[in-house]
Amino acid sequence: MTVTADLAITLDGYVAGPNVTLDNPGGDGAAPVFDWIHTLASWRERQGMAGGVENRDSELVREWFDATGAVVMGRTMYDTGEEFWGDNPPFRTPVFVLTNRPRPTLVKEGGTTFTFVTDGILSALDRAKAAAGDRAVDIAGGADTVRQYLGAGLIDELQLHVVPTLLGAGLRLFDGPGAVRGALEPVRVVHTPLATHLKYRIGK
Repeated sequence: MTVTADLAITLDGYVAGPNVTLDNPGGDGAAPVFDWIHTLASWRERQGMAGGVENRDSELVREWFDATGAVVMGRTMYDTGEEFWGDNPPFRTPVFVLTNRPRPTLVKEGGTTFTFVTDGILSALDRAKAAAGDRAVDIAGGADTVRQYLGAGLIDELQLHVVPTLLGAGLRLFDGPGAVRGALEPVRVVHTPLATHLKYRIGK
């Protein structure tokens, strides 16, 4: 069972801008971090939309979708995405939401369910592993959730889509000493005009 994290990140290390709110889920100035993915055919398929660009970026995003059997995310990511995702969210797998505010499980169209987990990151990961079958568990975000799993040494593979833009402030993925436990072993580097895609295996 592989536990992954797959995130877009700026050249200066931010995964979101400052002032993240329900009405501003990416934070101030962060549109370039995410806009590139919205043009891709694989992303648009998951949103129930036609068209889009078929290129190497689209192949990598499709690979990530196809490999994922369950997802873990934080409550802020869920709250900022709930309205946008609508009745047919793009995950199409069980999603486990870390929270201290209990809520009944939500069953959506397309195979997505949202289960709200109140007893910590290990419980959420165990439940996601049980649900994922022979596919991977993806720690989707936000930054604080991924940092918790990285700091606990629970992520096996990390893929960063480095977008050629600078924010200067916001939410950093790597912040402070010991952000990642274990050595980073390069697995793959793919460079395109939209992003540089870096995949690492994390040693235990």
